[in-house]
Amino acid sequence: MNEDAKPGYDEPGINQPMTPEEVDPQQKREQKQRLETENLASNPGDRIDPNQSVEEKAKQVAVDAPDITGDHITVPEYFVFDMPPDGEEKALHHVKDAEEISDLIREARVDEEGNRIWR
Repeated sequence: MNEDAKPGYDEPGINQPMTPEEVDPQQKREQKQRLETENLASNPGDRIDPNQSVEEKAKQVAVDAPDITGDHITVPEYFVFDMPPDGEEKALHHVKDAEEISDLIREARVDEEGNRIWR
C-alpha cells in the first residue's frame, strides 16, 4: 500500500476511512438499503448535505466496492485539507470540488525529509 494511503490513526486531527475495514458498518448498511429500495440517479456517496460538520463529512465514503480488476477500493466522499495559511480544515466533495482538489494537490510539495511544503 502506498504510504500516503495508510490510515493515520496515531496522528492528530481528522482520520478518514481509507480501506474497506475502516468504513462504518452502519454507513454500509444504509447505502446498500438505499441502492436496493430507491431509484437513485446518483451514487449515495455523491449526495451533498450542507448541514454536516467537517468531522461527519470526513467519515463518509463514496465508493466501497470491488473495481473491475477485483481490488476492493474505498474512496472518501470528501477529502479533508488543512488549508494554508491558517490551517483551517476544509472538506472538499470528491465530485463537486474536484477541480479545487486537483489544484491543491498540484500545489503540494515535499522537502527532502518528506514534509509537505505549500507554496
